[in-house]
Parts: sequence; C-alpha cells; structure tokens
Amino acid sequence: MQEEFSLLIDESIQLEHNVAKLYSIFHATFPEDADFWWQLVIEEKTHAALIRAGKESFAPIGKFPVELLSSSLQKLREANKKAVTLTRKYLDTPPSREEAFNIALEFEQSAGEIHFQHFMEKKADTQVIKIFQKLNKDDKDHAIRLRSYMEKHGIRIRKINDGAFRQ
Repeated sequence: MQEEFSLLIDESIQLEHNVAKLYSIFHATFPEDADFWWQLVIEEKTHAALIRAGKESFAPIGKFPVELLSSSLQKLREANKKAVTLTRKYLDTPPSREEAFNIALEFEQSAGEIHFQHFMEKKADTQVIKIFQKLNKDDKDHAIRLRSYMEKHGIRIRKINDGAFRQ
C-alpha cells in the first residue's frame, strides 16, 4: 500500500510537470495569450514543488494528505501519457488557439488536477492542510479561469467526451 501511495505522489508530480510543459508550448505559440499561459506554467510548477515537498516532509511520518491526490494511479498514468503525447505533437504542429484552450480545460478537469483543486478549496481542519493551502496562496481554480478567459476572448468551449480525462 505504501509503495502504491508513493507511486500516486510521483505520478501526480509528473502530471504537474507535464501539464506545465504543454502550457509552455501554448505560451510560445499564442503571443496574444502569453501572459495567461505563463501564469499557468508557473502555477503548475508550484503545484509539483508543493506535492514534492509534502512527499519529503509529511509522507515519511504518515501525515501526507491523501485527499490531495487522485486515488487512481491508472488515471494519472493515462493523463501523463496524453500530456506527453500532446507535447510532442504540438512541438511539431502547434494546435489552434481554440484547441489549446480546450485541451487545457480537459486537463484541469482531469483526475489529478481536480483533486488538487478540491483539496485547496476544502475547509482546513488540520495543520497539514493549512500549511498546504497557505503555500498554495492565491493560486485559484484553473478550470474556472480558463473558462472565464475563453468566454471573454470568444474562444468556443467544447464538450468534453474523452473518458480518459474524467474521474
């Protein structure tokens, strides 16, 4: 059980890094949205660092908050695989602006990302949760920010059909 939990943490960290790489491509591809994408890149890297710090500080003493992570190692692996595949694809052939935003929205609603967000929004009932939330500071829900930005800039939001992204 401890080994699987460690794998969940590692896959979660990797997902944050992989999503940051994908958003970095969007940052470079869409100068009109560069500031928006760069902010998300920084926040995804911060999420990875936060989870890694939690693993190093709290996991050894059994205090890592399990609700921070998806419970499905398979879903995390699928999301990581998709992020890597899309990053390779978009390095060669950048997506349309609409596609980039919709892909980001899908990732932000995926198992790994949605668990992180729900954890950050929950009532802090332990000191460990308070520490994580304080370190996360003003990093607000990416899915809400993506939708708001898309609506403001006239970017069509597609319906998400890909089961690999759902919880």
